[in-house]
Amino acid sequence: MRIIISGAGAVGAHIGKMLSQGRHDITLLDPNEDKLRQIGANLDLMTLTGSGISISDLLNGGIKRADLFIAVAKYEETNITSAILAKQLGAKKTIARIDNGEYLYPDNLEYFNNLGIDYLIYPEKIAAREIISLINQTGSTEIVDFSNGLLTLFVIKLEESAPIINKTLTEVAQEIERHEYRAVAITRNYKTIIPGGKDKFLPGDTVYVITNKTSDDGISELMEYSGKKLYDIRNIMILGGSRIGRATAKELGRQHNVKLIEINREKSYQISNQLNNALVINGDGRDRDLLMEEGLQNMDAFIAVSGNSETNILSCILAKRMGVKKTFAEVENMDYITLAENMGIDTIINKKMITASRIFRFTMSEQLTNIKCLTGTDAEVMEFEVKPNSKITHGSLKQINFPKDSIIGGVIRGETGFIANGYTMIKPNDRVVVFALPSAIEKISKFFN
Repeated sequence: MRIIISGAGAVGAHIGKMLSQGRHDITLLDPNEDKLRQIGANLDLMTLTGSGISISDLLNGGIKRADLFIAVAKYEETNITSAILAKQLGAKKTIARIDNGEYLYPDNLEYFNNLGIDYLIYPEKIAAREIISLINQTGSTEIVDFSNGLLTLFVIKLEESAPIINKTLTEVAQEIERHEYRAVAITRNYKTIIPGGKDKFLPGDTVYVITNKTSDDGISELMEYSGKKLYDIRNIMILGGSRIGRATAKELGRQHNVKLIEINREKSYQISNQLNNALVINGDGRDRDLLMEEGLQNMDAFIAVSGNSETNILSCILAKRMGVKKTFAEVENMDYITLAENMGIDTIINKKMITASRIFRFTMSEQLTNIKCLTGTDAEVMEFEVKPNSKITHGSLKQINFPKDSIIGGVIRGETGFIANGYTMIKPNDRVVVFALPSAIEKISKFFN
């Protein structure tokens, strides 16, 4: 696939890194020559100094032959304009990153589609949705639903008290008679592995579990296996009046007691007028005394989305020490993600990975219906729709030599989701959930094409 990325900022560079691992012809376009030189030295892609809103630069980049144009420059107006131009000049599909949630209203989306923009992505809104979803599932650090919850991936960090500690996957499978859970991956010491039956669960492991049992009883059972307890969240403190902070406070304030702390006085007043169900405090979230005065020690959840990764990490660590049960930190510096997780922060929010997840699916085969890039690992979890006579249907999972650096966790057949094993036969029209390391992604596509 021929892909042009307009914007070599943090998001554009991360998308370029992801896509360069596949067999794509990628051009990264940006006015900053120094930035392009640095990225080009480390990634297998072409760089072009120029602007996404320059017709001549787009033509020089090969826009007439582009299968996909991705506009992720700093400014929303630039992205919208460049995506419109790209479509008019011949790009088959265009994506633009935006900062205005109003554009996503169904009536408004039609305007952009008519202008030639196929897809709008608003990372802050997606991030807010993830936080809200996880607030309701207190034991997990990340959740991915497939086919409206017929299968769900839970990401769970094992406590030392977990009953499955020091047991192999085979031993645990024998104890759980109903086979409603499957561990598809384990992250340990900065490395993600696809486990086999002889691999053991160890304290501190981050385990990726596929299940079709998503009732309250099923989730409680899953948390019990991992040594965690479910608890109610009533009181929430949000640090930072960013777009993520405001969207999260607006939604959570309907059912929870929410306090939002914003350092900018004028912005605090504006947010206070926008939020009817949240208390807005003007103050410095780095001030420990202020946080204590506002009742940090009485909070059930702490969400740090200030826009400064260091502030978010440190404030979450303080919240954990004060006994807050669930902490969220927005960490945009990729080098800090694993470090933050190892410091005990429950959930990391990263807009680059959120954006990449949404865009990456456009570069895969039409059979890919969902993909999620997970924090703390370079692996992806994907959902494919099985077409008649595709390679995946030519035998049981044991027989078809599915890539070893990937695993099929579950299958959705009609309106039923079930856990896969070596004897599972995949049928046409099934939807299959696959967990894969980067080295497997190209190989996996061949099984579904």
